[in-house]
Amino acid sequence: MEANEAQELQEHAEHGSHESSLRPIALTMTVLAVLVAVTTVLGHRTHTEAILRQNQATDMWNEYQAHKIRSNDTALAADLLSALTVADKDAAKKIAKGYGDHQAKWADELSKEQDEARALEKEVAEAEAKGDRFDLAEAMLEIGLVITSVTLLTRKRAYWYVGIVFSLAGIASAASVLLLK
Repeated sequence: MEANEAQELQEHAEHGSHESSLRPIALTMTVLAVLVAVTTVLGHRTHTEAILRQNQATDMWNEYQAHKIRSNDTALAADLLSALTVADKDAAKKIAKGYGDHQAKWADELSKEQDEARALEKEVAEAEAKGDRFDLAEAMLEIGLVITSVTLLTRKRAYWYVGIVFSLAGIASAASVLLLK
């Protein structure tokens, strides 16, 4: 064996020992990349849910407004019937009674629609809060991933530990979504 070959084998062995000491860092980066992907998807789905709930709340408020306008128009028509002189008083009373029945029915519906719209708005706020937590988790995990990757360039484990701290904060933020109702 020549001297060059022996030196090359020694360098290769030293290089291999550096690689094996970096395996935990590479594994950490792989896990962090997966966690970033998962929190990104969960955040996007949560924001989409918030948008869908907001659309439902808007539709409910539109329905409420349409019923409110119809109720107001009916009340105005009933007022006109009571103020005008009508040739057929029985027909006018029958129409006014029909309007009164509609008013009672719509008053019930208006209350229910208002409650439903408010409940949907509450769901929107909850989904947005969850989405914000996922966004924070994603950012913290990405920061942790980048800082951890600096370890590969510098060979200083301090970066790995700092990256782990950011990653744990990201995991905590994602897990805190379970505490929100």
